[in-house]
Amino acid sequence: MPLNPRFPLYIPTKGRHEYMVTSKALTAMGARHFLVVEPQQAADYARAVAKFKLLADVLVMDLTFKDRYELCDDLGLTKSTGPGPARNFAWQHAIENGHAWHWVMDDNIKAFYRLNHNLKVPVSDATIFYAMEDWALRYRNVAMVGPNYFRFAARKSKMPPIAFNTRIYSCNLIRNDVSHRWRGRYNEDTIMSLDMLKAGWCTAQFNAFLQEKMNTQVLPGGNTAEFYLAEGQKRDGSKYADTGTIAKSEMLVRVHPDVSKIAFRFERWHHHVDYSPFKTNRLIKRDDAPAVVGVENFGMSLKKIK
Repeated sequence: MPLNPRFPLYIPTKGRHEYMVTSKALTAMGARHFLVVEPQQAADYARAVAKFKLLADVLVMDLTFKDRYELCDDLGLTKSTGPGPARNFAWQHAIENGHAWHWVMDDNIKAFYRLNHNLKVPVSDATIFYAMEDWALRYRNVAMVGPNYFRFAARKSKMPPIAFNTRIYSCNLIRNDVSHRWRGRYNEDTIMSLDMLKAGWCTAQFNAFLQEKMNTQVLPGGNTAEFYLAEGQKRDGSKYADTGTIAKSEMLVRVHPDVSKIAFRFERWHHHVDYSPFKTNRLIKRDDAPAVVGVENFGMSLKKIK
């Protein structure tokens, strides 16, 4: 039998009710989840849930989370806050409903995979989330874990199943009792990862489990419309200019200047972060953690499906 996640799954989303990319992927896996939306779009998302027959509940965001969000700049609400306030709202919702951890995901993840024996295999249920939870619960000082990006895990390269003390992007399992919260108008994933690592927590990025996320600036709505399109589209509308991403890199350098810098690569501006200072963050196993002998597959098996 599939093992469903122990903890709730949240997808903050805005202006993408016609697509529902991550919600469709989770529904295909049999994973019920929440769509965190702003009040003015709740009806659109409710219709989309019915139209696509999704295993989703529409959760209307409390907009006061925007008012008290730490934006890390001086522009206030003159620009979009990004998804951070909705993520903090989901975090609080999980706490108020008695959960020790929660998942929060971007709304443009097409599919999830298991990487094993040189194969990237699509998963048909949500057992991979249960497996990542099981691992995280073995340790006292793990604050956040998640799957790596599909394109960053080479199928024919020798990779460890888990990379430690690095950034966790787009699909995050977060421990609810840490003192940190999402902050930053841009690059909130990297800011959160660095905040946790600098406080001595450990993070874990799974190469054994992968997420296939659509490229930034491809799907309409969300940050594409509110940041990259508005700030960086060329005049003829043909392609996003590199200036559409430099603001997010500049913000990260302001917030964490000791470990981050700006670099121009792949025809646009990026940030580069040095995670080497956090190699000394060591895992502390729980005294009551169960002993694991051999390989635990949680019932997963490789099958050919016609």
